[in-house]
Amino acid sequence: MASRSPFDPAFAELPTTLPIFPLPGVLLLPGGRLPLNIFEPRYLAMTRAALAGLRLIGMVQPRDPDAPGQQPEVQKIGCAGRIVSFAETDDGRYLITLAGLCRFAILGELPLEQGFRRVVPDWKPYEADFLPATTSVDRLRLIGALRAFFADQPVRIDWKAIEETADDRLIVSLAMLCPFEAAEKQILLEASSPSERARVMIALLESAALSRSDSDGPQVRH
Repeated sequence: MASRSPFDPAFAELPTTLPIFPLPGVLLLPGGRLPLNIFEPRYLAMTRAALAGLRLIGMVQPRDPDAPGQQPEVQKIGCAGRIVSFAETDDGRYLITLAGLCRFAILGELPLEQGFRRVVPDWKPYEADFLPATTSVDRLRLIGALRAFFADQPVRIDWKAIEETADDRLIVSLAMLCPFEAAEKQILLEASSPSERARVMIALLESAALSRSDSDGPQVRH
């Protein structure tokens, strides 16, 4: 991950219970930053509870975004972020930013507390998230895949900034910002290493660009 903040807890200090915020299609990675607009009463309560402790919230995707009920099944792997900025609005919302800290596996779920969900996290498989990132990226292939992916999209890309961004920061930022499908974002989250995440992301970009090219190609009628 990126350089640690002096306010981050040590790995041994990570909690045995963690509030979770299930959001489909939202990816948080260690070293990334995720702004959130909190307005539902249960998540306002979740934010207050987090602020009273280590300021940690677990971001996790639902398995089925359309599943009914207050507690739809969620993915087994998520990423905990620490609240690093916090503001209140006049209309009763919290504006927070999470800094991705460490991934976790869900061992079990606890009873609801003030309407929000809590889990028992297993941090051990992801202790390496606390180590300095060593990312190996095929830059030439990545930039080519990005240019093909965004070729026909109305998005202004600062290619100079991309060229100047360090490998580890670039992969985290692109994985979180690119409009991948929810299942693809989960694959990126669960990648075994930053280098593997880079390889997976390049493959996803190339596959999407190829599919778009095929669908836009000439249609042959028989």
